[in-house]
Amino acid sequence: MTTILYVLILVAFMDTFIQLPIITPYAQELGASNVLTGSIIAVYSLANMAGNVFGGYWIDRFGRKKMLLTAMTAAAAVLLLYPLAASGEQLFSIRFLHGLAGGILIPAAFAYVGDKTVPENRGRKMAYTGAAIGIAAIIGPALGGGIAASAETEYVFILTAVLFAVTAFFASRYLHESFSPPERGKVSLQDFGPVLKEPAIFKAALTAFALMVSNGTLAFALPLKIEGAGYSSAFTGGLLSVYGVVALIVFLTPLNRVFDRIHPVPLMIAGMTMIGTSMTMLSYFQLLIVIILAMVVYGSGFAFVFPSMNRMVADASSAVDRGKAYGIFYSAFSLGVVSGSFLSGAVTEWFGLPFLFAAVMILAFAFLLFSFHHRTDGWRRNSIIRS
Repeated sequence: MTTILYVLILVAFMDTFIQLPIITPYAQELGASNVLTGSIIAVYSLANMAGNVFGGYWIDRFGRKKMLLTAMTAAAAVLLLYPLAASGEQLFSIRFLHGLAGGILIPAAFAYVGDKTVPENRGRKMAYTGAAIGIAAIIGPALGGGIAASAETEYVFILTAVLFAVTAFFASRYLHESFSPPERGKVSLQDFGPVLKEPAIFKAALTAFALMVSNGTLAFALPLKIEGAGYSSAFTGGLLSVYGVVALIVFLTPLNRVFDRIHPVPLMIAGMTMIGTSMTMLSYFQLLIVIILAMVVYGSGFAFVFPSMNRMVADASSAVDRGKAYGIFYSAFSLGVVSGSFLSGAVTEWFGLPFLFAAVMILAFAFLLFSFHHRTDGWRRNSIIRS
C-alpha cells in the first residue's frame, strides 16, 4: 500500500511539472494575451487553494480513499478537456477545474501517509514523499517539453490523463481506507477552528509559504542570473537539477534518519537558514562554481524543510482532522507558489535584487519560527508546571 501512495504522489506532482514548459506557449497558440496567459498560469494555484481547504474537510468527512479516487478521476477527465480548448478563455476555465481537482488530491494523499505511519518513523516516510516529488520535478519538465517538441502538445495532456486513470485503477484495488469517518453534517467553517488554533500547524504553514516563495524566486530569477553572468541558458536546467539531486540524496539515503531523530522545528529553521544563505550567494556572486555551490546549499535546505513540516502536520493532527490540517497546510503552500513569482518579478522591476529580497524574507521567517516556537513551547511548559 505504501508503494502505491508514493507512486500516486509522484503522478500527482508530475501533473504539475510536466505542464511547466508547455502551458504558456499553448495558451498563446490559442490566442491568449500576455495578461490572460499569466492569469491562466496563476488560476491553477488559486484554485488549488480552494481545493485544499474544502477538500480537506471532505477528506475527513467522506474518507481518504473516496476523495483520492474522486480527485484522480476528475483530474483525468479535466485533462482530456485541454485538447478541446478553442480559446484562451476556455483554457482559463479548464485550468480552474484542474486546480480544484489537484487541490483535493494532494491533502488526501498526505493524510493517507500520516494515517499509515507512526511518529517513530514518520519523518523518514515523509522524506520518501519528498523523493517522489523530486523525481517528478526532474522528469516532468523534460518529458513535457520533449513530447511537445516531437509531437502535438495535446499528447502531454492525454498521457497525464492516462497516468491518472491507471494509478486510480490500482489505488481502487490495492489501497485500503485508512480512516472511516463518523457520520457528520454539512461543511462548517467552525470545524476548522481547532485546527487553525494549533501552533504546530501554523508554524508548518508559515514555513511552507516561505519555502514556496523562495522556490518561485528561484524559478523566476535564476535564468536571468545565468544570462546576466554570461552563461548559456542551458545551464539553468542543469542547476535546477543539481538542487533536486542533492535533495534526493538526503531523502533516499540513511541521512533521512535525521527526520525521526530530531524535532521538526530545528530542522526547519536550519533548512530555512541554508536557503537564505544560498539566496545571498546567488545575489552577490557571479562565478559558476559559486552558483553551483549555492544550488547544493539550497537543495540541502529544501531537503531539511520539506519532510519536517509534513511530519509536523501529521504529528499535530489526529485521524478525524488530518484532512483539514493538510488542506490548510497545502493552501499556504499554494499561496506561496502564487506569491513567489509575482513578488520576485515586482522586486526585480523595482529594485533589481530578487535573490537578496528572498534571502531577507526567508531568514526573517526563520527567526519568526524560532521565536514563535520558543514562546509556545515555553507557555506549554509553564502550563504543565502550574497544573
